[in-house]
Amino acid sequence: MSRHRAVRLLLYALLVGGAIPMVLPLVWMLSSAVKPLSEVMKVPPSLIPEQPTLDNFAVVFTQLPFGRYLANSVIVAVIVVVGVVFVSAMAGYALAKFPFRGREVLFMAMLASLMVPFQVRMIPLYLMSMKLHLTDTLAGVAFPWLFDAFGIFLMRQFFHTIPTDIIEAARIDGTSEPRIFFEIVLPLTRPVLAALGIFTLVANWEEFLWPLIVTNSDVSRTLPVGLQSFSDQYIANIHWQMAGATIAVAPLLIAFLVFQKQFIQGIAMTGLKD
Repeated sequence: MSRHRAVRLLLYALLVGGAIPMVLPLVWMLSSAVKPLSEVMKVPPSLIPEQPTLDNFAVVFTQLPFGRYLANSVIVAVIVVVGVVFVSAMAGYALAKFPFRGREVLFMAMLASLMVPFQVRMIPLYLMSMKLHLTDTLAGVAFPWLFDAFGIFLMRQFFHTIPTDIIEAARIDGTSEPRIFFEIVLPLTRPVLAALGIFTLVANWEEFLWPLIVTNSDVSRTLPVGLQSFSDQYIANIHWQMAGATIAVAPLLIAFLVFQKQFIQGIAMTGLKD
């Protein structure tokens, strides 16, 4: 066996060894979601269900308005992902390709906002939502996340990798700035847009604190808040909780599987230029 092949096998072994602890909780959740409670509590435990059942999922949707929670999460996620991708793309393009006074100061100020924890902004945001009559609404759940400094940073770094000569040539041909952005520049950013969309989707989908604060009824509660309420009511029914968690995780897994190629390309191509 050559030395190069031995090194590759060792690296693969390390990757597999690191992946197992990450994947095992997910496998256990999926397994417990299709087991009766007696099998979940069985000692020693087993990953393969002896009597698989889908009744746990039916219970989840009948005991609580889980369908409503799921729909609310989907609506909020769509609003936030579209808003963050659009705003970040436009702001990143302006910061990367338009020289203006104070550009670097503005960029550094946005980066500095990443160091401010959400708990510091939580009360002012809630007061704003009250004044705007957004409490207990899906718009109120979504509005704090429509601006993302990390997304702007990500897009700015990517736009720096696009040659300015392409933009200048389009301007010489008389192309308007909106057409340059939407028809020439934006199509080149699909990989990083997909990566930013997945980052935003994951962060927003699992957000718990803000929806808990700004909502007070099932009309606007999202999945994390609904799952917590479900767990509090049925704390001993682990199989039902695992079924609810499986439903909550499924959209994220589907999104990653669909856009994994663009996601990997976006990570590899972003930040190549200061």
